[in-house]
Amino acid sequence: MAGMQDEQNSYRILVVEDEEGIRELLRLTLEKQGHEVTTAASVEAAEAVLQAGMPHLLILDWMLPGESGVAWCRSLRRRESLRTLPIILLTARGEEGDRVHGLESGADDYMAKPFSPRELVARVQALLRRSHGELMPSRLQVGDLHVDLRAHRVTVGDRPLSLGPTEFRLLRVFVSNPDRVYSREALLDLVWGRQAYVEERTVDVHIRRLRRSLETVGYADIIETVRGEGYRCNPAACRIPRSGSGEA
Repeated sequence: MAGMQDEQNSYRILVVEDEEGIRELLRLTLEKQGHEVTTAASVEAAEAVLQAGMPHLLILDWMLPGESGVAWCRSLRRRESLRTLPIILLTARGEEGDRVHGLESGADDYMAKPFSPRELVARVQALLRRSHGELMPSRLQVGDLHVDLRAHRVTVGDRPLSLGPTEFRLLRVFVSNPDRVYSREALLDLVWGRQAYVEERTVDVHIRRLRRSLETVGYADIIETVRGEGYRCNPAACRIPRSGSGEA
């Protein structure tokens, strides 16, 4: 779902917040960074914005009139075209259980109110870098594995590969630097971000999911486990599989 990035690293950001003061603060803060900001005060208004064009990032308030932001976040993640849309959830709830609930609902990051504009900008920029890259090519390739960063599409030869948002980000990291070994801690930072409340074993869970998906096109072996170190991409395993390979 990633859109095209211009030369000034300006991105389209949708802010959904019903409190006018906070909504304007967010708009002004982000526009000062050179971003194109669209605002909405409800889920219904935000849906109309999405119909007009996809943003690069969504900042979403937990509590909204009508459908709540956290419920809408779950709904967005069920839509194929929006599964990889980066989402920051804003809320007055600051307890650990609420943070976990927000992240489990599909948000990529979480900020409790009140927040500082400086921290907001830092988190927005970090999430944009993780999700869209910074001065990165639009496509990556290792052997016959092609990763289209803008369309969030993966193909092996002419065979499409369906991946979830986290698995796509993991694959992007591996393909960006073939042969480099990534520790679980490094992958947590690159894929989930420093502020995410995620355990290292979560990395193993998503690696297994990525391998299962790659297995359908005969590419399960490209993600190697390096004992005591972490994981890496093996370019030598990137070839078009023979007919019938990759069967479970």
